[in-house]
Amino acid sequence: MPDLAEVALLLRRGDDVAVATRDLTEGLVLRHDGGDLTVRTAVPRGHKIALRDLAEGAQIHKYGQVIGRATTAVRAGEQVHAHNLGMDAVEHDYEFGTAAAGIAPAAETRTFEGFPRANGTVGTRNYVGIVTSVNCSASTARMIADQFRGPIMDAWPNVDGVVALAHDSGCGMVPASEGGQILRRTLRGYAGHPNIGGLIVLGLGCEMLGVQTLLDDLNAPADTLIERMTIQETGGIRATVRAGSDVVRAMLDRLDERRRQTVPAAKLVLGLNCGGSDGYSGITANPALGHASDLLVAQGATTVLAETPEVFGAEHLLTRRAVSREVGQRLLDRIAWWHKYVEAGGGTLDNNPSPGNKAGGLTTILEKSLGAVAKGGSAPLTAVYEYAEQVTEPGFTFMDTPGYDPVSVTGLVAGGATVVCFTTGRGSVLGGKPAPVIKIATNSEIFERMRDDMDLDTGGIVTGATTIEAAGAAIFETILAVASGTVTASEDLDLGRDEFVPWQLGAVT
Repeated sequence: MPDLAEVALLLRRGDDVAVATRDLTEGLVLRHDGGDLTVRTAVPRGHKIALRDLAEGAQIHKYGQVIGRATTAVRAGEQVHAHNLGMDAVEHDYEFGTAAAGIAPAAETRTFEGFPRANGTVGTRNYVGIVTSVNCSASTARMIADQFRGPIMDAWPNVDGVVALAHDSGCGMVPASEGGQILRRTLRGYAGHPNIGGLIVLGLGCEMLGVQTLLDDLNAPADTLIERMTIQETGGIRATVRAGSDVVRAMLDRLDERRRQTVPAAKLVLGLNCGGSDGYSGITANPALGHASDLLVAQGATTVLAETPEVFGAEHLLTRRAVSREVGQRLLDRIAWWHKYVEAGGGTLDNNPSPGNKAGGLTTILEKSLGAVAKGGSAPLTAVYEYAEQVTEPGFTFMDTPGYDPVSVTGLVAGGATVVCFTTGRGSVLGGKPAPVIKIATNSEIFERMRDDMDLDTGGIVTGATTIEAAGAAIFETILAVASGTVTASEDLDLGRDEFVPWQLGAVT
């Protein structure tokens, strides 16, 4: 008769459920709390098993927090999932700053090899970016960038590539609207990004969000090579591709003269994201990434948590870490905005767990959010930003983004993230040019099945082969290596241009 601890994880003393670490078959008898616990229904790996009888309507706890209410009576030993667990009304007495203890500065200053920029920022990559002002110029931008894919780039070994940052908007919208301002902010964030050494802003010539609108007062490093082009002025697509290719080639010659230099880790801006989460995400990869985030904050660096719908239900844990009431209230204001936004679309924030999330063992957004916020470690929350807003405060911060992965990562990179860490339990594949994306598997099964797409495996936390702290330290070292030029799995597959997806809001006329 095995102990419960041999086949499941009890995350906090007093929890009503444990998480299975292997498939549990009906009839299996486990030792637990000095007695026997019989598995009454099959419980897949990563899913929850009830540890005690729960009455209909009873709150169910995991991580020491409420993850929902029982929709029917639940017997000890039964699987707890969508058939018997539903949402609970979320009512928190918010506290501000009560858990905002600072993280001590690191005893050792760590460094990486980056590209210092004229404005004091540091790039982790050296790209030519072709930013399109409107969808009408998207195909042309891709045609120009495609001239510089593959072996041809061997001629410029110190440049990481040419990326077309094309999107589906830019006209038929009101530039002063919320959606128009978000798009402008996103495009300008990429145009001024530390990883963009050379920039072409390419438009059609008659769009509402014009080329010059993106360039006016652009907060780009002074050493960014900048050119503007419109297809109408240049003479059509073929003429623009020829002219654009000549401009890119000249930029590449100059950018190839730049070299990596040793800089402190404090210059890093790390985006924290997750996708395709499973029942292990909040147990392995997310808390390990949280530890890595704390190690970076101790170095004086900046980390940015995102995905507002995926902190709903756990936001009270973040407000307690806010450095001021104003910072905490700004987070609550963004969540209030989201309630109105999804209600207008006929939904609720509990629509968020995807079919893949549920297949992996997650049931409610409350449960998912409690695991998701673990990516933010324990450092004080120093600032809250709107989508694609420039991140300027050091330390642990938050950006308001949707949970949809490409849109969320696009916002993080627009805000200045120079490296992104992305945890996944179901096997998400994502790139994020011009920022490298490090993909971290929550379980060893998905890591082995998708080795070409994953960079790190944290599944050993479940088996006891490693600890959260050791896995977090490994993530930290990988971040420094990738920031110094080590190629990630997504970069090796040349991913990232199609994942540039600015958040679209507002009316299109």
